Amino acid sequence: MDPLGARSQFVDIQTLPTWQQQLGEDGEEIVRDESDSLPSQQAFPSPFPFRPDINRKIILFTGDLALLNCTAIVNTSNESLNDKNLVSDSIHQLAGPELRDELLKLKGCRTGEAKLTKGFNLAARFIIHTVGPKYKAKYRTAAESSLYSCYRNIMQLAAEQSMASVGFCVVSTTKRGYPLEDATHIAFRTVRRFLENHGNSIETVVFAVSDTEESVYKKLLPLYYPRSEEEEEACLPLIPADIGNSEGEPVVPERQIRIAEKPGSLEDDAEEETLELDLGQVGNHAFARMEGDVDKQRKQILQGQMSEAAMQKQHQRNYNRWLCRARAEDLSDIAALKALYQTGVDMCGRTVMVVVGRNIPVTLIDLEKALLYFIHVMDHITVKEYVMVYFHTLTGEHNHLDSDFLKNLYDIVDAKFKRNLKAFYFVHPTFRSKVSTWFFTTFSVSGMKDKVRYLDNLHQLFTCIKPEQIDIPPFVLEYDARVNKLLSCISGPFM
Repeated sequence: MDPLGARSQFVDIQTLPTWQQQLGEDGEEIVRDESDSLPSQQAFPSPFPFRPDINRKIILFTGDLALLNCTAIVNTSNESLNDKNLVSDSIHQLAGPELRDELLKLKGCRTGEAKLTKGFNLAARFIIHTVGPKYKAKYRTAAESSLYSCYRNIMQLAAEQSMASVGFCVVSTTKRGYPLEDATHIAFRTVRRFLENHGNSIETVVFAVSDTEESVYKKLLPLYYPRSEEEEEACLPLIPADIGNSEGEPVVPERQIRIAEKPGSLEDDAEEETLELDLGQVGNHAFARMEGDVDKQRKQILQGQMSEAAMQKQHQRNYNRWLCRARAEDLSDIAALKALYQTGVDMCGRTVMVVVGRNIPVTLIDLEKALLYFIHVMDHITVKEYVMVYFHTLTGEHNHLDSDFLKNLYDIVDAKFKRNLKAFYFVHPTFRSKVSTWFFTTFSVSGMKDKVRYLDNLHQLFTCIKPEQIDIPPFVLEYDARVNKLLSCISGPFM
């Protein structure tokens, strides 16, 4: 917070005009040939048609990315995450020294990947770090694919974490030699395709540029985000022939015959990637995985003849198959529920994951996709100690997951999920939920009972997690305030 109420240096993105609102502001005039406009449009429909709903999500901002109060901003760096460039330097200066310490824990980032840290002293809650490719004309195809992966993985991470807004810098810096105009084409089409196909939960995308980059962005934005049917038609001849596939990914003809569609396209942030996991993306049958007779192994497990080590290996294989499915499937509809998200840390510095029970419409969603989403979000969180906060506040019967689903989830997840979970805070429990949880943790799963903590109000939660370290839904805050006020009125006469 700024001292003595001084005006904040940060920029509220809500005050910035959207791309749709900027139509005509700069005095540009769309030149059309009225005589043949209609036939040409019917013959050659634009691959990027006029979509005002998408344009209202786009903001072009000329200024310092680090000042934006987006949910997350993007830092472009090198493989060691210690690059010196104008964007990174500004982010580090405002975020503070804690960011540097956090980056050391990530142990680098590969080209095309995206990794997440907190925003620390920034207005943004998170920073998404990515590494753009080094450009050489000889290896242009590889560079295009890597740059696409940067933007795609950033958008995927934003959707998975239920981020409302994300601020992009120009990912491939001058130091890496990527031609600005070529890079901008890939950036715009990748973000556009993601918003079309998976971007319902993302409300705002800000492209933050410098004065020298602004003219290129203004020139190319209308090609991919036309603000009227007239602008769409006028820009159609300017759209390049190579616009990628349905996701914006560069298409290489000689690679179009594949065993699986885009195997491994969703990168994992885990520190170790086993050969077994890679094989899982090729095939899940016994021959492809070289794992012997699966039916015989299952029979041995049932008869109690398989050793504990072999059973653990079998369980790990099963979990890896689920993880591969979770990476490959579009889970944006589950992410849009905002029922599971990462927030700050507790008093011991452990990551806090939040589950909002009221946001889980059990009867309306695909529970298998919900399970896949849980695995995908939690896999990289659970490599170290973490805690979970479950808000049972104002839930109804249609929000309650049955014990069979929870038992199946518990049996599927990797051992690190259970080992590194240090506390499960159950906020605003009812008597019935306490009884159900006791039976479940006593008879269905082992090792969970001692980790559950029932908290009747937020004040108790704040003794474990500081208020500024957790994002609490407004309805939970309102309910807690109302109930506490009622209790104080009831107990007042007896004090």
